[in-house]
Amino acid sequence: MLRPRIAMLCLLLASWRLAHAEAAIPDTIAQRVAACVACHGKEGRAASDGYYPRIAGKPAGYLYHQLLNFRAGKRTYPIMTAMLDNLSDAYLREIAQYFADQHPPYPPPQPPQADAAQLERGRQLVHEGDRSRKLPACVACHGARMTGVAPAIPGLIGLPRDYLLGQIGAWKIGTRHAAAPDCMAQVVDKLSGEDIVAVTAWLAAQAVTGDPAPLPASSVEPPLECGSLQQGAR
Repeated sequence: MLRPRIAMLCLLLASWRLAHAEAAIPDTIAQRVAACVACHGKEGRAASDGYYPRIAGKPAGYLYHQLLNFRAGKRTYPIMTAMLDNLSDAYLREIAQYFADQHPPYPPPQPPQADAAQLERGRQLVHEGDRSRKLPACVACHGARMTGVAPAIPGLIGLPRDYLLGQIGAWKIGTRHAAAPDCMAQVVDKLSGEDIVAVTAWLAAQAVTGDPAPLPASSVEPPLECGSLQQGAR
């Protein structure tokens, strides 16, 4: 008779410990996004030498619509789609706002993986574009500091080169889409492989200095009609 009693006591003790452990975990948004920071880093800060992007401080409208895009399959990454498949729009807005409100420091950039000529070509395309090909400068949409524009345009500095290459490449081959008219698809269609290498190398080599916050919406007049801007304004 002793062994069943000991087994029962052990079961009760295990149940108490489990209940105590569950009660000790706070039900906060910071706790509920633990799965996100497993890849994107504490507070969504990421790092400068990997594939996963920094999501901390990005405009809430941009983050929200990217979550919608992953859930709907407009952006292709099975892990993200599986994580978001059963989450409501309201929950996705809460997640987006949480990371938009985080402002941890940026890591220093990795050493450039391009020569001086490539970096200069990248700088020209980012700041000046190429009028001969009717290719607008990146700053025309992403802001003079390239830190993004509220409510829906992301910053492009402080991101790993591998991530930038992956996303521009996804637009190039048609596996990433945005709301129509897809202005990024139009821009990327005009970029050559050499252009993409140059732009991503220059962006990834830039240190984030000064105020990294997205600029206000009134600070830019995009040269192309963008469905993402209309979508992000809602």
